[in-house]
Amino acid sequence: MTNAKENRTVMQCTLKSAISCTGLGLHSGEKVSMTLHPSAPDTGITFRRTDIAGEGAEIPARFDAVCDTRMCTTVASPKGKTLSTIEHLMAALAGAGVDNAVIEVGGAEVPIMDGSAAPFLFLFDCAGIQEQDAPRRAVRVLKTVTVKDGDKTASLTPSDHFSLDFEIDFASPAVASQALAVGMGEGVFKDEIARARTFGFMHEVEALWAMGLAKGGSLDNAVVVSGDKVLNEDGLRFDDEFVRHKILDAVGDLYLAGRPLLAGYRGVRSGHALNNQLLRELFSDSANFEIVDMTADMLVARPVARDWDGEAVRAAG
Repeated sequence: MTNAKENRTVMQCTLKSAISCTGLGLHSGEKVSMTLHPSAPDTGITFRRTDIAGEGAEIPARFDAVCDTRMCTTVASPKGKTLSTIEHLMAALAGAGVDNAVIEVGGAEVPIMDGSAAPFLFLFDCAGIQEQDAPRRAVRVLKTVTVKDGDKTASLTPSDHFSLDFEIDFASPAVASQALAVGMGEGVFKDEIARARTFGFMHEVEALWAMGLAKGGSLDNAVVVSGDKVLNEDGLRFDDEFVRHKILDAVGDLYLAGRPLLAGYRGVRSGHALNNQLLRELFSDSANFEIVDMTADMLVARPVARDWDGEAVRAAG
């Protein structure tokens, strides 16, 4: 039987106070300042470029504002001004339950920090998070939605909770095949996912440098693999850090729905492009979803069950 505490309505949250940080842009290599501000209920997450003036400076953190998914997720304002590498910050906002914020960025990229979402969670802890006088609303998926690109797939299945199941497969023996399924309840993101860093392969990094990209990339903000070795002196933070980071990316990409999701997400070799296509497919038909008030029982982590083929099925409970 569900008790009153489990059934209480979850309220929207924002930051208690503004907080700032400075870091490098992954691709530009330039120093970028960022300040996160509290925002009113029902305003969602909005980016504001402080290095440009006018209406184009406001960029909504929404799936339909995504304009590029090569190597990172990039959003654009209606005036065409862009902001890239937003996925780790979006993942942190989702994991911390921050619904409303205005994020001022002094450049075209969100700072990469250490390549994970953990530094952003630290900022939120320093600023504090406060409840607001409005119920938190979620997108409940009603029908299974799937998108594919060759051997890559991403899908959302109906559930009363949010869970993620991801599989990766790389030729490098340092990465190889990894799979992980997590029920995204309170505390799970911070403990199990947030510290997983972005990763790349040395030959790809060298190619990016040759194209004038990844100028800010280093062993301080990414896991770099060469052949069968991890080049970072301190090694990995998790034995399966690679698949955990892919889950982190998916959490951030999916928060561009504008609200939390009540669904089981499954990704097989998926990335930013498929994750965005998945949200576009979901919202292309109103029969695929409904908007509901969140209750506390929806935030309890549920184990993700799999059948004998390894296919994720509905979260238990």
